Amino acid sequence: MSDDDQEGSVREEPDREEFGHDPVEHAGVSAGMTVAELATEYGKAGIGAADLHEAIDVTADIFDSPETTTFLGLAGAMVPAGMRRIVADLIREGHVDALVTTGANLTHDAIEAIGGKHHHGRHSHPELEEREFDERLREEEVDRIYNVYLPQEHFAAFEEHLRAEVFEAIGEEVVSIAEFTRELGRANAAVNDREGIEEAAGIAAAAYENDVPVYVPAIQDSVLGLQAWLRSQVTGFSLDALADMSPLNDLAYEADSTAAIVVGGGVPKNYVLQTMLVTPDAYDYAVQLTMDPPQTGGLSGATLDEARSWGKLEKEARSVSVYADATITLPLVVAAALDGTD
Repeated sequence: MSDDDQEGSVREEPDREEFGHDPVEHAGVSAGMTVAELATEYGKAGIGAADLHEAIDVTADIFDSPETTTFLGLAGAMVPAGMRRIVADLIREGHVDALVTTGANLTHDAIEAIGGKHHHGRHSHPELEEREFDERLREEEVDRIYNVYLPQEHFAAFEEHLRAEVFEAIGEEVVSIAEFTRELGRANAAVNDREGIEEAAGIAAAAYENDVPVYVPAIQDSVLGLQAWLRSQVTGFSLDALADMSPLNDLAYEADSTAAIVVGGGVPKNYVLQTMLVTPDAYDYAVQLTMDPPQTGGLSGATLDEARSWGKLEKEARSVSVYADATITLPLVVAAALDGTD
C-alpha cells in the first residue's frame, strides 16, 4: 500500500455538535471522605449521579448568593420522616426567604415542638396481610406513615396546643394563613422553651424567629386546617386564603434574583413556581427533588423545562431535577452545597 493510500484510509472524526469529549469516569469512595469529596465523585459518573452533582452545584450557588431570594417548597411527609431539623437550620442560617409547605408538615412539626415524637416502624408485617396489619395499628391507636409510627394521643395534645396557645392569642379575628402560621411558630417556640422540651422548636418556630413567612395554600387538607375550620364554626376566627397572595408575589416582584428549591410536588411546588406568572422576571435558579414522572401530565411530575414554557424560569436559568426519594437526596444536596460554600 502506498503512502498516499495509507493517508487516504485514515478516518476523519465527524463534526459533533453535542459531543463534548468528556469521558465518564468511575467514582471512587474511601473511608474518611467529606461530603464535598463524595459530591465530586458523583460528578464523575453519569445518569442520576450526574444530576445529583449538578443539583449540589446549583444549590451551592443559591446559598452563596445573598442577593438571591429563595423560595422553598416542601411537600410530602418530610417532617415525620426526619427532615425537620434540616429545614429549620436552613431557615435559621438565612438560606430560605419564604417557605411554602403543607398543613400536614406543620402539624407534625408542632407535635414535636411540644414534646411528641414520631417512631421507627415498618411498612408491612411478616405474619399479617397488609389490611390486617393496619387494622391492628388502628385498634392500638397508632397511625402509620409508610414505616413511621405516630401514637394518636399526640394529635389530641396538638389540638389542645392550638386551642390554648394559638387560637386564644388570635381571638375573634380573620387572619391570613401566613399570620396564622406565624402565630403557630410563636406558640411552638414558647411552649418548647417553657416546658424544656428536648427536641428543638422546629420549622415554624425558626420561621417566626427569623421573620420568614410560611405559606400553606392547601391548609384545609390537614389536621391543622381541620382544627382551624372547627374553630371558625364557633368563633369569629377564620382564615383569608387570598390575603397571602400580595405579600408572596411582592416578594418575588421586588427581588433582584430568585431561586426555587422544590422538594416533592403538589400544591407547594405549583405555588412556588406560579409566583413568577405575575412578575416581569422569572426564576434564575431552580432545583427539584422528586420521584414523580412527567408522563402523566400532572404538575407534580412536570419538568422544570416545562416551567420555562410558562415563563416561570428565565431562558438562561440554571435548573436541575433529581428523581429519587427526597429523604435521601435532600440531606446530601444540602450538606454538600453547604460544604462547598464554606
